[in-house]
Amino acid sequence: MSTQTIRAVIGKNFGDEGKGLAVDYFCSRAPQSLVVKHNGGAQAGHTVEQGGRRFVFHQLSAGSFRRSDTLWAHTYYPDLYKLREEEDGFYEAAGFRPVVLSEPDTPVTLIDDVLVNMLLETRRGAARHGSCGMGIYEAQLRTKAGFGITVGDILSENAASLAVRILRIRGEYTWKRIAEAIDAASAENAHAPEGSGAEAGSLTEGDTEKNLSGDGRVSAEEILSRGLPGTEYLEMLRSRQVVERYAEEMIRNAEAFVTVTEDTGALLRGRESIVFESGQGLLLDEGNKRFAPHISASRTGLANPVEILAVHGLAPTEAVYVTRTYVTRHGAGLLPYECPREALGIASEDLTNVENPWQGRIRYATHGTIEEFLAPVREDAALIGDRAKLALFLTHVDETNGRILMADGPAEVDVFCGETAVRDVFSEAYLARGREAEQVESRGMGGN
Repeated sequence: MSTQTIRAVIGKNFGDEGKGLAVDYFCSRAPQSLVVKHNGGAQAGHTVEQGGRRFVFHQLSAGSFRRSDTLWAHTYYPDLYKLREEEDGFYEAAGFRPVVLSEPDTPVTLIDDVLVNMLLETRRGAARHGSCGMGIYEAQLRTKAGFGITVGDILSENAASLAVRILRIRGEYTWKRIAEAIDAASAENAHAPEGSGAEAGSLTEGDTEKNLSGDGRVSAEEILSRGLPGTEYLEMLRSRQVVERYAEEMIRNAEAFVTVTEDTGALLRGRESIVFESGQGLLLDEGNKRFAPHISASRTGLANPVEILAVHGLAPTEAVYVTRTYVTRHGAGLLPYECPREALGIASEDLTNVENPWQGRIRYATHGTIEEFLAPVREDAALIGDRAKLALFLTHVDETNGRILMADGPAEVDVFCGETAVRDVFSEAYLARGREAEQVESRGMGGN
């Protein structure tokens, strides 16, 4: 086999950088690549426009138009219930169905995770975290608490037994999780400054002790009786029929579209081209306390790819950091150097990142100083030292006349890939511009 290329495609900022464009770009040059989805889940929205076709990828890889296979790693949280919708949409756009592989121990998102996520985010009112409402953080907590269900489990269950298992988790875990979250929110709200928005939907004095004490087995009736925001999701949590329908669809979709691989090492070693497709951006990594609590519940940089590959005696050969020539952030949280879109001179609308009830609107900013631009990359790239090439992938250059918008004024692309102090960080630049941009439609490439 020729020299193997293993790329990690990483969003440099808060998401929406154009990771879908980058993955499609690399897969177009290495047909039959294996694209590994390694963090987050169905909340990703990676847009690719290719050959007059436009598709927003969530759980299928953004290399699917190039017939690249998708692998769900054990650090990924797929939503099997939603998979058919995406599969059918892609089939309509492309005329074929891509191969979806999964490690057997890849944990799945359940309906209860989604409902609890929506309940808690709704109750935060004006103090929302900016969650997508897809239940990934809740799935992670549930799995770590010992109540995980994997893709392998789904393919070995029937609908009736799976529904019973989910209902058991609901009885032993879900209500306790809700109670503890409400209790914690009540304590936080008690210390929140008046008018901060954090007090929205808080409990009245004495409710926590009266309704949430004991072993955590809180009934739906006790919580619903409060009449606070988000109770519509609790109504669904009381329904056995919702669980039964959900279980049937999960199994049906897993059997129709997913193949479990029992030897991930052989799979990885057998591909000449591997692309790790990250969800969210580097600044939203769960370890980035500067931007907490408005961050992801997963590792968004090199941590997962390095760990996954090391188990099988492999390592990344290239880390590609993707950024627009300006910065965006969807939803709540700190955004340094924020400014109106018009101040950047950007006229086009973002077709993927439309305002929605969960994340709100997309926001805009310039990059900071060159040092601020590079700092998160240097920190992340320390995981691989000098063992791999580092690259910068610029998108949306057509909107800024080929310049990167910095806090102290526009910077030419050569500043980032020429003979300068940053050459040690970015040894090569892939520019989505000119004829290349025309082929893969760089305009409007957003998503997590």
